[in-house]
Amino acid sequence: MTPTVALLVTLDTKAAEARWLVEQVQRAGGQALLIDIGVVGEPGEDAQFTRQAVADAGGTSLEQLLQQPTRERAGPVMLAGASALLAAALERGEVQAVLGLGGTQGTSLCCEIMQSLPYGLPKIMVSTVASGDTAPFVGIKDITMMFSVGDLLGLNPVTRRILANAAGAAVGMARVDVPIVAERSGRPVVGMTNLGVLTAGSVRAQSRLQAAGVETIVFHAVGSGGRAMEAMLQQGLIGAVFDYALGEISDALFGGLRAADEARLTVAGRLGLPQVLCPGGAEHVGLLVPPNTVPERWRDRAHVFHSPVVLAPRLCADELRSVAREIGRRLQCTSGPAVMLLPRGGTSRYAVPGGPLHDPLADAAFLDELARALPASVEVVERAEHAEHPAFIDDAVARMLAFIGA
Repeated sequence: MTPTVALLVTLDTKAAEARWLVEQVQRAGGQALLIDIGVVGEPGEDAQFTRQAVADAGGTSLEQLLQQPTRERAGPVMLAGASALLAAALERGEVQAVLGLGGTQGTSLCCEIMQSLPYGLPKIMVSTVASGDTAPFVGIKDITMMFSVGDLLGLNPVTRRILANAAGAAVGMARVDVPIVAERSGRPVVGMTNLGVLTAGSVRAQSRLQAAGVETIVFHAVGSGGRAMEAMLQQGLIGAVFDYALGEISDALFGGLRAADEARLTVAGRLGLPQVLCPGGAEHVGLLVPPNTVPERWRDRAHVFHSPVVLAPRLCADELRSVAREIGRRLQCTSGPAVMLLPRGGTSRYAVPGGPLHDPLADAAFLDELARALPASVEVVERAEHAEHPAFIDDAVARMLAFIGA
């Protein structure tokens, strides 16, 4: 099969680049589907999906947009239209990869469109802003960002090669025949959260689950990881959750870099999916700081530098009680089988006896409040061990396997 690469381009400003990309996609053995996401200027190239078609699919005619041609008004329409047209083309099996081209505004629009597309579909963004912080563009989707180096205003020897590389990469990715499979042997894929202070436990849990024939997807619980797991739950790619690291809730309350969004800890419960939970890593927050610097607010706290620029200060008992209540609030919607394991020996390797954040009184206050805050739909199991202890992990895995019938 000849793979088709959808090209997201504003054809009023980047027609020459679009023509070159079409040629390079064809030279690499693919075919191109041009989608014009421009609005104001005259397109310099014909598109299979014209700007009129994109606008119509977005719910507003191009003529209406041109009456008041502001980016604020046109952007959402073209986003909705291009997303809808691509989704329909994917459903028909007509597109195997997506490649976008743009500066700041084009990158924002193209990447928002790509964020609406399924995991696993190749998504490449050639962008003038790909050398900086790309998190706002990538979000939680598997978007490959490629720095254009020069501005995308006409062709030159460097731009030609970079665009040719992007075209070749898109066609190559489109030829990959490794589908995302949500289940194997009738068993759901388990989503697992992890932090560096819990890795030994995660490795043991993953090994035990794999030995039972259960695949896992591990997410680094630093905000983006939790959001990605929730998105995959909604898409049916994950059928059960071992939510081992809940530091994202602590950071959401106290301004840490791992902060969760409002959906965190709610999706599996609403869907009725099995959950094994542990408040791993919740005893501290993660703060991005100048190298080896402790902010004034945290100087009287026990702390450790997770790296020279990531500070982990200990939360006090009252702060941890508020974290416990927030976890309980988010889990109120839980309808499926769920259990919360409380590791009385420490919620991470930092909090165990001899660890830099050891504080058994604060831990006790936290876990006691958490037991009170959880809904009746979540079973509470007390464990004397710390969160990475083999016996703790083996119990958690056994409960997960019982939930999913493995």
